[in-house]
Amino acid sequence: MSTVTPGPFAAAVAAAHRRGEVVVQPRMGFGDPAVMRYGLATVARSRACTVGTITLDSYTRVGAHEAARRALVDGAPLNGFPIVAHGTGITREVLAEARAGGMPVQVRHGSARPEDIFAALLANGVDATEGGPVSYCLPYSRVPLREAVDSWKRCCAAYAGLREAGVEPHLESFGGCLLGQLCPPGLLVAVTLLEGMFFAQHGLRSVSLSYAQQVDHDQDVEALAALHRLIGEWLPGLDTHIVLYTYMGVYPRTRAGALELLGASARLAKHGGACRLLVKTPAEAHRIPTIAENVTALEYASRVAAAEGPADGPPGDTGVYAEARALIEAVLELDDDIGTALCRAFAKGYLDVPYCLHADNRGESRGFIDERGRLAWSAPGRMPVRAARGGVELTSSGLLLALSHVQRGFDRMGAGDRPE
Repeated sequence: MSTVTPGPFAAAVAAAHRRGEVVVQPRMGFGDPAVMRYGLATVARSRACTVGTITLDSYTRVGAHEAARRALVDGAPLNGFPIVAHGTGITREVLAEARAGGMPVQVRHGSARPEDIFAALLANGVDATEGGPVSYCLPYSRVPLREAVDSWKRCCAAYAGLREAGVEPHLESFGGCLLGQLCPPGLLVAVTLLEGMFFAQHGLRSVSLSYAQQVDHDQDVEALAALHRLIGEWLPGLDTHIVLYTYMGVYPRTRAGALELLGASARLAKHGGACRLLVKTPAEAHRIPTIAENVTALEYASRVAAAEGPADGPPGDTGVYAEARALIEAVLELDDDIGTALCRAFAKGYLDVPYCLHADNRGESRGFIDERGRLAWSAPGRMPVRAARGGVELTSSGLLLALSHVQRGFDRMGAGDRPE
């Protein structure tokens, strides 16, 4: 049972969960403050249970703040909001309308070394953000893992200081997403749980753990149940919830197929007890979605989740919990400091993200989609898990087929519908 009084963001999610609602959330971010402010206001007015998002731009993610400032001066488009370059005054103006309307906002960024970003969060009183030392390093950067771990230690300690202003900060682990596809769920569950423990070890008391929708509904329900169980075992006393991501791989090209996949993620959130859902839109396969398209997706996912009853019964057990627990225990045996343990685990191959090319990832593991349509290990490398019987090493053409498995399946459901 949590003994933590959550800040505005986590409190809103908890209140919705008590009402039986799933909070739906967009990922949008704009460089123009007026557009960003309008986007937040439009999300707040939507017919859905929502929280807002400010997604940062690519320059800010890698610490290229001068480049972001030049882009603002030149009027060049940015693919997100440059929170450091804009400064405190502009950011507070962007947040003001959402805050006045009672909609909490999370800043999402993607940075392996986010000290400047966290300084901006603290300066603006932003109580919710996300990422992690593994999940924002290995898939998306060339930063050495040790440097990312050290940076995130400092950021967690600094962010916990928001408590001195009377606000409990909330940090979401992106660890349940990693590359978003062809990664058997035991590893996703283990990494997000370990990142949550890392956050707690460095002062955070309100955290959320993530999971990205994969290729099989029943397997995903089992993974979410395993994550719930592990949170109870390893993070007692903290304020926690689970956030689900609509499928992050190759997205259906037809509108009908894309909406069916979004609806499937909304049903999964309800069946799996996720409190929050990051949505995608039918435009995802082709371009960055508009504000209106984001709102349409939010409202659609909210309707589907509201219409869905709870799961019929407990999920089956195909070993996701046991696999995740084995990985967690193998890491924690390496050092009492979880950051050090994570670095050693990747060096030894006890954690190994399939198809990830980062220099600190051994790259010996491989996942595949088995004959039941579920994710399994064809080669677990040195991780303490077993390869599935019948697992085969994917050829380049086989890999492409596996990567498009979900897209092709849902586009068949939308057969006859034109691509967006």
